[in-house]
Amino acid sequence: MQKKEAGTDLLVAEIIRGIEEVKGQDIQILDLREIENTVCDYFIICNGTSNTQVNAIVNSIQKIVSKALKEKPWHVEGSDNAEWILMDYVHVVVHVFQKHIREFYDIEGLWGDAKTVLIKTSY
Repeated sequence: MQKKEAGTDLLVAEIIRGIEEVKGQDIQILDLREIENTVCDYFIICNGTSNTQVNAIVNSIQKIVSKALKEKPWHVEGSDNAEWILMDYVHVVVHVFQKHIREFYDIEGLWGDAKTVLIKTSY
């Protein structure tokens, strides 16, 4: 069990690095491990300022995770309009939003029981 956690922690770190590489905003990690019947261990949520930046964030995550860990997302959804792209890495699900779409769906509010970590960025 500990090996999975170490791998998941590395995956989370590389995903964050991918988001920061292209200046993704308002990065939050929701720890879902203590909530029953969840689909994964973590949600990572961030937003971009346009559909171009949302796509750039997704591409950056895929490139960095693939290079560092040789992992690809199991499933990616929402790339067509790039308002909300979901990347499923099985234990970690990444949500990349445009800001107004993120505010509308309020995933953080829906998962209010989750432990939340806000990633501070220097840009």
